[in-house]
Amino acid sequence: MWDMMMDRLPTKLGFLCLFLAYFVPYVTYKVNQNLHKDADPPWKKEERNNDKRQNQPSS
Repeated sequence: MWDMMMDRLPTKLGFLCLFLAYFVPYVTYKVNQNLHKDADPPWKKEERNNDKRQNQPSS
């Protein structure tokens, strides 16, 4: 029974690829967010703030 389960598990390379398939896009997303936060011109930041205000539900 244990051998059958171990045969079906991915190899170490498979686990590494699985981790990288999640980690690389996540890091890219976070770096992109930080770049936009720091490097966007002032008018672009105003547009983003206005969009956030419009999307909030009014109470």
